[in-house]
Amino acid sequence: MSHPALVPGAVAVVTGGASGIGLAAARRFAALGLHVCIADLGADRLAVAVAELTPDAREDAEIAGFEVDVSDRSALENLERAVADRFGGADVVMNNAAIQIPTDALGPEADWRRLIGVNVWGVIDGSQVFAPRMVERGRPGLIINTGSKQGITTPPGNPAYNVSKAAVKAYTEALQHQLRNTPGARISAHLLIPGFVWTPLAAGDRTDKPAGAWTAVETVDFMLERLEAGDFYILCPDNDVDRATDEKRMAWAIGDVIGNRPPLSRWHPDWTQRFEAFLRE
Repeated sequence: MSHPALVPGAVAVVTGGASGIGLAAARRFAALGLHVCIADLGADRLAVAVAELTPDAREDAEIAGFEVDVSDRSALENLERAVADRFGGADVVMNNAAIQIPTDALGPEADWRRLIGVNVWGVIDGSQVFAPRMVERGRPGLIINTGSKQGITTPPGNPAYNVSKAAVKAYTEALQHQLRNTPGARISAHLLIPGFVWTPLAAGDRTDKPAGAWTAVETVDFMLERLEAGDFYILCPDNDVDRATDEKRMAWAIGDVIGNRPPLSRWHPDWTQRFEAFLRE
């Protein structure tokens, strides 16, 4: 059995739905018979995605595209009203839209603000805008927020992205705690934690999928499997890193706090060899 929200006639909203994980999720939802509303930037990209998804839609499921900048709360409010007017409301909301901008810890400010606006406020606003009507309707529902392993292990290289995904983790944990303690709520929140996934966001200038990367389809299939199992933390492996290695990397990261080690000790010259030994244990 699939999750009770993932049934024919239900309504899914997917931000960042014109490509990558969002598009793969939209395709799976359409194949299950859900009406699917994809939100993204670029009218042409949206039209292509809608045309691509329509043949996969089951029964009378509709595919609709909405041009939305998720960093603009009013745009998300307009999206929620449009979905309610057309379909009665959303049953599944996947706050998936995200961007990558190279950053360092000292700026530039504009890049930090743009990334946080999309990756953090897009998730918070998307949840806050859609959840009240979802709860009020009393139907089974899902809010899926796309995080990242980088929000847990916070590797050097792009601190703004790490901060954004750490915020998504903390917010989604709080959201699920509140939902499960809200009388009458049949909505649950879940944190999708992808591994190395071959998407336009991850590809950069590369054109060939690395052997270690999963496809977006593999990631979404794993997500659906774990939603059915009831997981909150949907920790995805890939072809390079299995769950046991992920668990050790995450345990080491929190160990920096517990053991008062230098921050990011995994990459610190005095601790690198000890981390490698820890992985081999």
